[in-house]
Amino acid sequence: MTVESLYPRLEPLLAQVQKPIQYVGGELNAQVKPWDSVAVHWALMYPDAYEVGVPNQGLMILYEVLNERPDALAERTYAVWPDLAGLMREAGVGQFTVDAHRPVRDFDLLGVSFATELGYTNLLEALDLAGVPLHAVDRDESHPVVVAGGHAAFNPEPVSDFIDCAVLGDGEQVVGDITDVVAAWKEQGRPGGRVELLARLSRVEGVYVPRFYAVTYGADGSIAEVLRTRDDVPPRISKRTVMDLDEWPYPKQPLVPLAESVHERMSVEIFRGCTRGCRFCQAGMITRPVRERSITGIGSMVDAGLKATGYEEVGLLSLSSADHSEIGQLAKELADRYEGTNTGLSLPSTRVDAFNVTLANELSRNGRRSGLTFAPEGGSERIRRVINKTVSKEDLVRTVTTAYANGWRQVKLYFMCGLPTETDEDVLEIAELAVEVIRAGREASGSKDIRCTVSIGGFVPKPHTPFQWAAQASAETIDHRLKVLRDAINADRRIGRSIGLRYHDGKPGVIEGLLSRGDRRVGRVIERVWRDGGHFDGWSEHFSYDRWATAAAEELAPFGVDLAWYTTRERTEHEVLPWDHLDSGLDKEWLWDDWQDAITEDEVGDCRWTGCYDCGVCPTMGTEIQIGPTGRSLIPLAVVGARPQVDVHADAAVADPVHTH
Repeated sequence: MTVESLYPRLEPLLAQVQKPIQYVGGELNAQVKPWDSVAVHWALMYPDAYEVGVPNQGLMILYEVLNERPDALAERTYAVWPDLAGLMREAGVGQFTVDAHRPVRDFDLLGVSFATELGYTNLLEALDLAGVPLHAVDRDESHPVVVAGGHAAFNPEPVSDFIDCAVLGDGEQVVGDITDVVAAWKEQGRPGGRVELLARLSRVEGVYVPRFYAVTYGADGSIAEVLRTRDDVPPRISKRTVMDLDEWPYPKQPLVPLAESVHERMSVEIFRGCTRGCRFCQAGMITRPVRERSITGIGSMVDAGLKATGYEEVGLLSLSSADHSEIGQLAKELADRYEGTNTGLSLPSTRVDAFNVTLANELSRNGRRSGLTFAPEGGSERIRRVINKTVSKEDLVRTVTTAYANGWRQVKLYFMCGLPTETDEDVLEIAELAVEVIRAGREASGSKDIRCTVSIGGFVPKPHTPFQWAAQASAETIDHRLKVLRDAINADRRIGRSIGLRYHDGKPGVIEGLLSRGDRRVGRVIERVWRDGGHFDGWSEHFSYDRWATAAAEELAPFGVDLAWYTTRERTEHEVLPWDHLDSGLDKEWLWDDWQDAITEDEVGDCRWTGCYDCGVCPTMGTEIQIGPTGRSLIPLAVVGARPQVDVHADAAVADPVHTH
């Protein structure tokens, strides 16, 4: 069956919308395969605007992995802005892919990567535009299987009515397993229809099919139990973990968007996972253990990516990139390779205790010297002990002062507001810290022409972290503390004019908290908000707190719970949490003990360099920490100062395995 392109009907609409280029496709390294040449068809969606979604590494990796298979194709789709969505409905044009403008409804699978929960309403909008029933139970074998992934998929219960399955953990291998299952089912004549296909998918490691699990609730509104409705599905679903990243050097051909995007650079993930143990950080907890790419593996990816894209900046990505065991050598050898070119290196942010001027100079040697970003997260040393972000005020001031003394003029400091046990005094120390940074920086640099930007985010407790039991601060509390902080920074205008303050009010965080720790009942709220016109909730100009609060009040009332019950209520130790049957590898008892350590301000070390703390991941998942040193070095490129050829054999990423610890 050949699927026709929607572009002839879409093109006349594009002249009537803003930024039409985001819908036309044709980017460098995009792929279009003949529909009839493959057995399985994937539409991959990032549920936000093109400019946010197109640089997403996760989606880009899966796009390449799937398109490398001879029996599958993958195309991309993004959230459609309201101006075009209205025209599409009038013209009868469905949700489309940007690669070949094929109807999303005709694909076998729709894979949706949720980086944040505020993209949920965009999924509903895309399903409606595509002509796919909103509720999974109403779909038949003619509709795509809707697969959720990404960090938010570790608690997919709020969207369980709308998705067919969720993937926990790394996607590189599991998308191949899913493809195999779908291909076999189609080859056999689709036996048992959609239910049989979902049953087969539920037996793939890392795949959760909500329809095969029933949830009951107690008189107090909390979950009584979660039970299987079939004996042939697992009682607990375990995450997938890719262990040798050098075997998965993706993306090999990164996409280069035609329209402006949020990240104008080529990125390489230098390691995955984090064991620093920051108690607020869901990403660090659910991606354990640490798995480093080797220097040679990274070098090969950088070289291939630059050749394939023409970018002049390379982002070395991870949750804490300066913690790579060979980051100093890596930065120097990459800078040596591209000496005389305009190729710059960057880290997304740097830990205060991992920064040194030598590393920073290597990163900026061939490119522009941009600002430095540090993330102390908590304003006071007390609150940093609570969140296990162990850095002293003296260390922070000394590090930032060193940066100013060595020629940097712009430093950004990132903090959170509303952390567990936080007081006004903890937040006021952010202002004291910023003022001291400016004073010390002026003295060290001999100039008043320096800036410190303080960026504040409201804390949202996340599943699979020690803070999953914590009460979330109310919007009123967040807004009060932000006002106190703003007034303190502006108290002395001679200093305050050098300090920028960026923040959001507390209301969006409350809704994120509802969606983050919600259960299946919250799906009614999401649907109500979407039907009332809500989408693009991650954008301040589209977000409406009143719409969410009204929907929550009316939809949750029949269950005897409300918005505060999901957000500002502290959970008890033995409460059944909505995600307890979804296994991130972390032992729940260990998480509880770490929560108690947070309350008593006890710190925990990084198990990369200390003994094991029995979090449970390695024995449960059959994994282990993988770090260097590897003893390998990058081979200098053949032509220095130009975009040279690399000796593939000498620089092979699989020369020997990364040492384990």
